[in-house]
Amino acid sequence: MTKYIFVTGGVLSSLGKGIASASMGTLLKSRGLKVGMLKFDPYINVDPGTMNPYQHGEVFVTRDGAETDLDLGHYERFVGIDLSYYNNVTTGQIYSSVIEKERRGDYLGRTIQVVPHITEEIQERIRKVAHRDKVDVVITEIGGTVGDIESLPFLEAVRQFRLKEGKDNTLFIHLTLLPFIPSTGELKTKPTQHSVGRLREIGIQPDFILCRTQIPLTKEARRKISLFCNVEEEDVIQAIDVENVYEVPLRFEKEGLTDKILKKLSLSTHEKDLREWSRWVEKVNSAQKEVRIAVVGKYVRMRDAYKSIIEAFTHAGAANNIKVNSVWIEAEELENNFTEKLKNFQGILIPGGFGLRGIEGKIRAIQFARENCIPFLGICLGMQCSTIEFARNVAGLKEANSTEFDPDTPYPVINLLSEQKKVRKKGGTMRLGDYECKIQRGSFSWKAYKKDVIYERHRHRYEFNNHYREILIESGLRIAGVYPEKNLVEIIEVPNHPWFVGVQFHPEFSSRPGAPHPLFRDFIKAAKEKYQRKSVAKIVREK
Repeated sequence: MTKYIFVTGGVLSSLGKGIASASMGTLLKSRGLKVGMLKFDPYINVDPGTMNPYQHGEVFVTRDGAETDLDLGHYERFVGIDLSYYNNVTTGQIYSSVIEKERRGDYLGRTIQVVPHITEEIQERIRKVAHRDKVDVVITEIGGTVGDIESLPFLEAVRQFRLKEGKDNTLFIHLTLLPFIPSTGELKTKPTQHSVGRLREIGIQPDFILCRTQIPLTKEARRKISLFCNVEEEDVIQAIDVENVYEVPLRFEKEGLTDKILKKLSLSTHEKDLREWSRWVEKVNSAQKEVRIAVVGKYVRMRDAYKSIIEAFTHAGAANNIKVNSVWIEAEELENNFTEKLKNFQGILIPGGFGLRGIEGKIRAIQFARENCIPFLGICLGMQCSTIEFARNVAGLKEANSTEFDPDTPYPVINLLSEQKKVRKKGGTMRLGDYECKIQRGSFSWKAYKKDVIYERHRHRYEFNNHYREILIESGLRIAGVYPEKNLVEIIEVPNHPWFVGVQFHPEFSSRPGAPHPLFRDFIKAAKEKYQRKSVAKIVREK
């Protein structure tokens, strides 16, 4: 029988429920159990695909093309699984499904209500993960904060779920904040007490309380939480801040959380293997030297918009025994005086994005990287801007642009496909998910992948315009990867350069601890080599 763990959050948002849920998945997997993951998002949007990155952060794309919450990226990286559209459920999806059933007449004239129709639809999505993935445990994270009106139907649904499935098969874990007041030297438990109180009003008694803290959890704080929140002292778990999020599973294991979860769920397993994970974390933490990578983006004030890129840097740094110091630069700042701002980096990355703002700054950064032999990686919009820069400054097409930014450009080197021009809806209408890419042998990309054919995840609408393909190739651009079914350009490179690659897809989505994405790995390798050459040159000058 499948077991179910529900993770809720209190006090405030962005406490780390996603990391906590993913970490528990890592721990249960280390005990030989097959783990499924599910995220409930209370917003009414059908998916985050049309939401502003400043409001929502990164849109993580699954292999089957679902636009999902960034926490699914944490789940994939920590648990080592590929997720799907059914692993992220929103209020918009739930209500859309129920309304569609009502229109078909499935409810036979009954009045449609939150209870039982909405709550039963939510419960069905939980069981769907268990049945489709055939797992031992489903970990379900409920987005938002206890007390939010949007979350109430989900909390009511999981309250009912325990009644149906039984206490031995369900577990409630609540994550809260324990603020530290420096003036009194105290950890304050009152916010946790109030948060758990709201949860108990709904009818849910947490089995464990995870306490997010800046300092170690004191015995007194643990005792007070136990007393006022009606949990055993040993079930109050410290979740102390760490610099490296991949340490969280090891910290939870040290607290004995895995054994406690298994005991409450009546699960028995003799496996216990976190050695590889521990070795990898130590490798990340022990790196002494660092490379500085400039990330020139449009949403750098909201780092969560680039969450998978940040993690891919960590994976690639560990593979190269070096720390990656990513410096975030607002693209608009580079529209003037960009040389001074970029000259001290060993690599430049241009991430994805949409819209005109900051485009000229990105193009100047790309030109600087190309002309000064700085290792470069362009992702999605970064690849499109690389094509524009090359067309303007190498191929002589001075007014080259994308029709996204200038519909009247005389040289639309990036434009829409004919079928895309007919699309009127914004949501879910881009090229999404895995697509095949055939790689040219001898290219930077082929040397990274060591494969002739790869599959990568996409999220974009505009494409390389094949009308300009020959003139750009004649000017020195290398078309290193193509989607063969429609002859679409997937990868461009500048051959006479230490390492210069632009890709239409998002390699960051499939990077993993211990298995860095090949392009990120080789990008950081090239940056490390530049760092080493500079260090040698400095020693020679000093002598």
